[in-house]
Amino acid sequence: MGAKKQEFLTVAPFECAWREELRFKKAGRGCVSFEAFAHNDVTIVFREEVGSRHNHYKMDNSPNYTIIIGSNRNRKLKIEADGKTVVDVAGVGLCCSSTFQGYWISIYDGLICIGKGRYPFQNLVFQWLDTKPNCNVQYVGLSSWDKHVGYRNVNVFPFTPHYNCLWKHIECIDYNNVEVDDEEETWEEGDWFGCDEWGLENFLESWEFSDVYFLVGAEEKAVPAHMVILASSGNFRFSSPSEHIIGLPSVSYPILHALLQYIYTGRTRVEESQLNALRDLSMQFEVSSMVKLCEEVIDRFKLNKKLFDSGKNVELVYSSSRTQGGTEFPCELPVNMQKLKQKLSKGQYSDIDIHIDLHGLVARCHRLILSIWSPPFMKMFTNGMKESNSSEIYLRNVHPNAFSAMLEFMYSGELNLKDDDEMESLLLPLLILADQFGVDCLHQECCKYLSECLSEDSVCPILQVISSIPSCKLLRETCERNFSLHFNYCTTASTDFIHLDEATFMTILQHPDLTVTSEERVLDAILLWCMQANEICGWEAIDKCAKSLTPELLFGQRLQLLSDVLPLVRFPLMPTLLLKKLERSSLSSQIPVLEQLVREALFYSGDHGMILGNNDNARFHHRRSSFKELQYICDGDENGVLYFAGTAYGEHQWVNPVLAKKITVTASSPTSRHTDPKALVGRTYQGTSFAGPKIENGQTVAWWMVDIGQDHQLMCNYYTVRQDGSTAYMRCWFLQGSLDGKNWTDLRVHENDTTICKPAQFASWRIHGPNALLPFRFFRVVLTGPTNSDSSPWNLCVCFLELYGYFH
Repeated sequence: MGAKKQEFLTVAPFECAWREELRFKKAGRGCVSFEAFAHNDVTIVFREEVGSRHNHYKMDNSPNYTIIIGSNRNRKLKIEADGKTVVDVAGVGLCCSSTFQGYWISIYDGLICIGKGRYPFQNLVFQWLDTKPNCNVQYVGLSSWDKHVGYRNVNVFPFTPHYNCLWKHIECIDYNNVEVDDEEETWEEGDWFGCDEWGLENFLESWEFSDVYFLVGAEEKAVPAHMVILASSGNFRFSSPSEHIIGLPSVSYPILHALLQYIYTGRTRVEESQLNALRDLSMQFEVSSMVKLCEEVIDRFKLNKKLFDSGKNVELVYSSSRTQGGTEFPCELPVNMQKLKQKLSKGQYSDIDIHIDLHGLVARCHRLILSIWSPPFMKMFTNGMKESNSSEIYLRNVHPNAFSAMLEFMYSGELNLKDDDEMESLLLPLLILADQFGVDCLHQECCKYLSECLSEDSVCPILQVISSIPSCKLLRETCERNFSLHFNYCTTASTDFIHLDEATFMTILQHPDLTVTSEERVLDAILLWCMQANEICGWEAIDKCAKSLTPELLFGQRLQLLSDVLPLVRFPLMPTLLLKKLERSSLSSQIPVLEQLVREALFYSGDHGMILGNNDNARFHHRRSSFKELQYICDGDENGVLYFAGTAYGEHQWVNPVLAKKITVTASSPTSRHTDPKALVGRTYQGTSFAGPKIENGQTVAWWMVDIGQDHQLMCNYYTVRQDGSTAYMRCWFLQGSLDGKNWTDLRVHENDTTICKPAQFASWRIHGPNALLPFRFFRVVLTGPTNSDSSPWNLCVCFLELYGYFH
């Protein structure tokens, strides 16, 4: 629990206030709440170490996160990571004022949450996930920009598993319209409802779920405890398997209380005179970390008695030796994790058996452990439901492997999935279980993993699951953006997208980052979604079906939704010939809204085309990130991306793009007179031009590679090569694409291809399938088998290369 701060702290312009106590208990995970008033920005800095005090916070080069509330004259929220702006958004409901307003900011392994009000984890207004998180930030700095900022009631809290549930029960005060008097009494530390005590501490000396008790002192005072916790913290010997009683006639209650408090909370206080007794009791039960702490304090006291004031208590705090990055159980406690997991695997000291329908008994667990992590389990065991009095639970519609993974997380605090296949198959059902049972830390870990491994192939299945889970807002927004950026691929690689709900599909169609090669693709996707089609096809194939089927049969329950989604197609941007084909189609004659939109687009594409650029309607504006179509016409034409790069993307006359430094060409063999990168993209025939052999991964290969630049990508659907003057014709080769130049995707595979059969010959091939809709930066032609030449079988004799497709 963060200490109570002074009632009012003023931070001068370009300065940052640091306090030793403003520090997360666990690096990378914590929450700071505060009230602030300012006429300009309120700035909070998170660093690994305390930063500069009297210089502007930006003068420090150490890793940091900086949150600026009220950036750009109180209109924006800004987040910087190591000095680089990663978030700059307006209209998120945060602003500064001349009266105190409450805010909170939490960090959890790179997930930054920002909210308004007095209480953390209520009134969330913004979230951002750092895909490369800094898990070592620990200190909190209070800063300002160019005007004074006042802070008060600053508190730092650890991030514990049940904060979200805890704060639901506290009335939240909205500071937006409440003026706070500077003389008003600040809230006390106890007002925070003991959030640092949530978890195992709630069960300290509680009879709830207890299955063992101590008889202490001559009066035999009964003190309850829990065998699974005791057995995982030391070596407590019980009198018999059926009667779990530990008699301690010569031990006083304060000594036992101190030991139990240490086990259940990770800290305790005792008088100096009680240290020896506490050490002896800890040795008796083999609680080694407590023995070590007592001996260290006793030794220091022997060396210097002035270290302790007479009558004062000595605080003993457990220090974890576990590596950074785990969630811990469920906070840092002196519990041996290996022993605890053994109790789960062996069912030792269990008091509840869990059965899953059709799978039988899946685990023998402990009510206490389940209750610490899961409020639904806690309620199930304590509110008088039948599970409160039964030793068995029967669950239905639960994924058994995912449930086992959730139990393992509860007993270890870590998500351990053995391999990529298991991760792929279990993450989504595990996310559903974590949400169902309120295991917040597991929920966040699943969201984090899913965000990190998100791909064009997985985005649709993830969206189908999380669209109905409110707590997955950040992940849902990430998936929607990913889908929008890869709209072509996601709507043509499979029909998974037809299962998206209406709200999600509408959000994607209106997403500002929607990247699509043509508006015809958007129309195709809408028609397929409304049909709930089982196969991918274009609007023309659907139009043929419309000649024999009514719209009711063709689109079924989603017929009415056509009127809502078709206006999201930007018909005025379609070519006139395409619009005329649509006008004559059966679809247009049977669907009034389509007919109206097509006619409107034809009207504007004629003499009224001048209106397009000035119209505020989104339908009349090209999408911000649309790709430019560079279409193959004939061998050696001037329509390819490499020629386009040589014209500075249409700005001037053609210059060899390698010399203009617009692209980079490399070969598998060193540059020489006959291995010239300039020649491959030049417009002049070369009699001798080849890339020599190289050994990669134990195999002989030869390749030419083109890098179109870090700011550009190409969805390649056609390519052309030209044989040099030799007769070493390639027969087995791949065309590949890559985003990083290291991991390659096959775009076209040639096996025993005899197309090239004479010197100086051009040859071109179409790229088929969903990979033609994936954007890449690097492309290479790689020889995978020997040519038909006996003298130089591994020379890739190509003197010209051109690529076509959709260029960005």
